[in-house]
This record gives sequence, C-alpha cells and structure tokens, in this order.
Amino acid sequence: MPIIHAIVLGIVQGFSEFLPISSSGHLLLVPWLFGWDDFSGPGGESLKKSFDVALHLGTFFAVLVYFREDVKVYVVEGTKLIFTRSKPTNTEGRLAWLFVLATVPAAAVGALFEEKIDTVLGTPFIIALSLIGFGLLLGWADRQSGSRKLEDFRTSDALKVGVAQALALNPGTSRSGITMTAARWVGFGRDAAVRISFIMSLPVIFGAVVFKMLSMVGNGGYEKLLIPMAVGIVTSFAAGLIAVWGTIKLVSTHSLMPFVIYRVTVGVLMLVILALGWRDNIAF
Repeated sequence: MPIIHAIVLGIVQGFSEFLPISSSGHLLLVPWLFGWDDFSGPGGESLKKSFDVALHLGTFFAVLVYFREDVKVYVVEGTKLIFTRSKPTNTEGRLAWLFVLATVPAAAVGALFEEKIDTVLGTPFIIALSLIGFGLLLGWADRQSGSRKLEDFRTSDALKVGVAQALALNPGTSRSGITMTAARWVGFGRDAAVRISFIMSLPVIFGAVVFKMLSMVGNGGYEKLLIPMAVGIVTSFAAGLIAVWGTIKLVSTHSLMPFVIYRVTVGVLMLVILALGWRDNIAF
C-alpha cells in the first residue's frame, strides 16, 4: 500500500468517524472513486481488516484524549458503583453503564452479521442511497426542539439510541449521524446529542478494535502493512481530534444542516456517476 493512500484514508477515517457523514461509506467510496486496488490480491480481505484496525485505533485514541477527564470520571464512578451499589445512584456511574448498555445492540448485530452486511450492503449504490436517506432523517431530527441535558440520559434512551446505532453497520448510515438523530428524536439538545454520540463511540470502537485485532493476529500477514498501519493510526488520530473539537464547536452556534447538505450532495453525485458510467474514467 502506498503511504499516500494510508495518509488519505487515515484522514478520511478520522473526519468521517465523528462527523455525521459515515466513515465506513467514505472508506469504501474513496478507493472506488480513485480506482485503488490495494487489497485486491490474495489475502486482500484480511489485510484490509488489519488496516481498518489501525484506522479505528487512531480514532479511538482521538475521542479518548478529547474526553479524557470525562472518561476518567465515568470509569471511576462506574467501577465504584459495582462495589458500593450506592443509593441514590451517582449520576456519572449511572451514565457510564448506560453508555455500555447502548453498545449492546450494535455489538450483537455486528458479531452475527458483519460479513453479510459488508458483502450485501457495501456497494456504491446502497451507500449513495444511505447517505441521502439518513442525511435527510438527520436534518428532520435536528429541527426538533429538544432541550434535554446529558444528565437526563435514561435506560430507555440508551436502548433507543443503541438500537439506532446498530443501523450504522450499514455503510453510508454513519454511526455518529444516526446516534445524533436518535438522541435529538428523544428530546436531547444538540450539544447533549453530540456528546452522547461521541462518548458512546468509545466502547463501540474499542470493542471493534479488539474483535478485529484478534482476527488480525490469527490470520497473520499484517506484518507487510506495519508502516502504512502506523501512518493510518497517526493521521486518523489527528483528523479525529480535529473533527471532535470542530463538531462540538459548530453545534454550539449552528445546526447540523451543513452535514445534511454534504451527505445529500455526495449521494446525488454518486448516483449521477453510477448512472452515466463515469467511474471508469476516474483515476488517481
């Protein structure tokens, strides 16, 4: 894999993991548009999963670094809650376990259907439709007048947002986008919805990294990708940190509509490219 490809894909992963525009969709679209075939040879699928581990590791560290103080409190209070079972329940301890609960639906669906989802749904046409459809849904949800705070997060909210998060396994949906949509739908303010989405990403990304890393070690062959993987980790970390900071800053004064417009525009352009058969004329 050329280093420039690792840099570009790292940047794409870092930004699209936290901006509500779909990281899995963009990671499939960029190589498709530019005609890259880095993983087309024997064992290519295994190597692709190894590189995906590196990209997700970078974004995991990005959100962990940004929310390090919050995470420290959640871990301490969540752990303390196991042993003390204090009443009334500490808010941070309660939230910690609700964020873990919210990851269960996506984890279950991913473990059972990951291969089938990638094969059946990971096509440019489906990605384009998903970018448009779920983008419009995000726009609708963002126009709702919710004002609930992060502290108001309850078990029913965790289950609803968690079920919505499972939809993000479909490339083009966007994990951050669908969780923001669900959080806004159940009445949370824009800032709270974004924070819920980002903090929820920690157990999800961590679980995905561990699951794929076990597979990577078992399959072997990743040694030839060590340098591109290192580059991917660094670039996805840097881009992810900027994306988290920028999104939180943006929603404090603006709506999520710029992301809706972007998603719909990209989706429509993809459909045009597919309809006119322009893909074969695009080269990097």
